[in-house]
Amino acid sequence: MKAPSMRMGGLLAAPAVLYMVVFFVVPSLILFVYSFWTAASYRIVPDFVFSNYLNSLMSPLFWKVTINAILIGLVTASITLVLAVPVGYYLVYVSRSQVILYLILITWFSSYLVRIYAWRTLLGTSGVLNTILIQAGIVDTPVGVFLFSRFAVAITLIHIYLPFCILLVVSSLSEIKKDLVDAARDLGASPLGAFFRVIAPNAANGLVGAFMLTFVMVAGDYVTPQMLGGSSGQTTGLLIADQFRKTGNWPLGAAQAFLMFLVSIAIYFAVMGLGRATGLVVKRRPIGKAGG
Repeated sequence: MKAPSMRMGGLLAAPAVLYMVVFFVVPSLILFVYSFWTAASYRIVPDFVFSNYLNSLMSPLFWKVTINAILIGLVTASITLVLAVPVGYYLVYVSRSQVILYLILITWFSSYLVRIYAWRTLLGTSGVLNTILIQAGIVDTPVGVFLFSRFAVAITLIHIYLPFCILLVVSSLSEIKKDLVDAARDLGASPLGAFFRVIAPNAANGLVGAFMLTFVMVAGDYVTPQMLGGSSGQTTGLLIADQFRKTGNWPLGAAQAFLMFLVSIAIYFAVMGLGRATGLVVKRRPIGKAGG
């Protein structure tokens, strides 16, 4: 019975796997090969050099925007996850209504650019936020630091990616039965204690996945930093995009993309290591080896 079910599972997964191989794995491998080539006068020259990686690692601009992208990504992903967890908890364990979930999904009906322009209007010198501050007598002149800053980029990306994070949190919490939470409460655990002792360890992989997906999307975003970041809110995604669009140096852009990929992998292992050190992430043993 097991072999036919495995074959059926393989057949069902084959179209998705084939799609990912053709349209993701193969282009990524081609891009990786490009990273060792050179470019001259908007022409890509087949070669095998490490200069693209070395030039990127020795570039102060690359490190500046990369550190900026990491900071914005970590702050945005952390705040987004902190906001998503209570909403996910409410949707899974408290509310039986799906109204809030539908409202979250409705936010995707608005365009990505429309939401960026909306925040640009809110944070501008003549925007809603400055108008409220002036009318309240808090400031005399419009505050210009709200727009074209890390703050503008972070708050906009939190708004954009919060629905994604909420759905991932809901999915991870749905695997944990409410009976476990009730049992922890009956044994004297507070609601916060039940979350950290029961929910967080069992949903750790899903929560880390939600955090990392948000981080990767934020750190790689180049539209929002371009429109709201100014000089202090630039990210590696924008720098990489400029290599492909403006300078025509695809090999250098490919090398920077893979360096950012390595940075994301390093941050993932750092987050998992921190989770295991604090006890929130528990290494699960295979079911077959659970017994003595």
